[in-house]
Amino acid sequence: MSLPAAFHEIAKRVNNWGRWGQDDEIGTLNLVTDEVVREAVATVRTGRRVPLAVDLKQDGVQTGMIPGRVNPLHVMVQVNQELFGPGTVATSDDAVTLGLQAGTHWDALTHASHSGRIYNGRPAGTITAHGRAEFSGIHTARQVVSRGVLLDVAAAKSLDRLPGDHAVTPEDLDEAAEFGRVTVRSGDIVLVRTGQMQVYLAGDKHGYAFPSPGLSVRTPEWFHARDVAAVANDTLTFEIFPPEIDDLWLPVHALDLVEMGMLQGQNWNLEELSTACAQERRYAFLLSAMPEPFVGGTGTPVAPVAIL
Repeated sequence: MSLPAAFHEIAKRVNNWGRWGQDDEIGTLNLVTDEVVREAVATVRTGRRVPLAVDLKQDGVQTGMIPGRVNPLHVMVQVNQELFGPGTVATSDDAVTLGLQAGTHWDALTHASHSGRIYNGRPAGTITAHGRAEFSGIHTARQVVSRGVLLDVAAAKSLDRLPGDHAVTPEDLDEAAEFGRVTVRSGDIVLVRTGQMQVYLAGDKHGYAFPSPGLSVRTPEWFHARDVAAVANDTLTFEIFPPEIDDLWLPVHALDLVEMGMLQGQNWNLEELSTACAQERRYAFLLSAMPEPFVGGTGTPVAPVAIL
């Protein structure tokens, strides 16, 4: 089934192909300029640091819905081994197998394609099993540090958590920005809190996955109009799941990643940040969210930290 005309109309309005040149591989990260970073650093007042990643563990957030996206399998490959003879310094080493999008992660621009294309109009066929992502692999997103803005949609509605069938709309984002007395501006990294992470933290990863609130197909235009550099939230699928439009699966992925060239992140734990922002009465901060530079990767684990 082909994508509907309404999808293609939105795609035209948010398309950034060629905006930073035909050879560009990082999309909206171009909006994170030196000036943006200097202004982000200036938001730090107390030095309070809030970690935003879930623990990487074998019984993690993945339910098996996506084949091969396995939770981390962590094994010890040597334990207190005296490599240079008895009585010498001993070392322990470990190894891990995991899906790169298993826990808190960034999706690379190559994570989604539609109509045979990835970001900047390149062929989706440039992603291969052996060569991985030839263009726009996650290793090209080297410097993800900017001003972070928490749009606490749940708190703005006086809710602990949005209902599972709630599609976060542009109006919701406006309401959350007003609630936090913050203006989203060019180069910002926006974090959207639904409260859904509470379900996972309570031990119900299947309930966390489905049904889940998430971003509406209408939100990419909101982010595009404000020149947002990247967006992350506290759900497994990022967009509402099941989808708001029957049989239109992952349209927000396609609009954000393919058309706009905007990184998106999932499984971010925004609960402590919600409390911290409420206590300090400000919703903007310095955000460090550097991807692990897996060459050719279509995603990567990330351990982001908000610094207030």
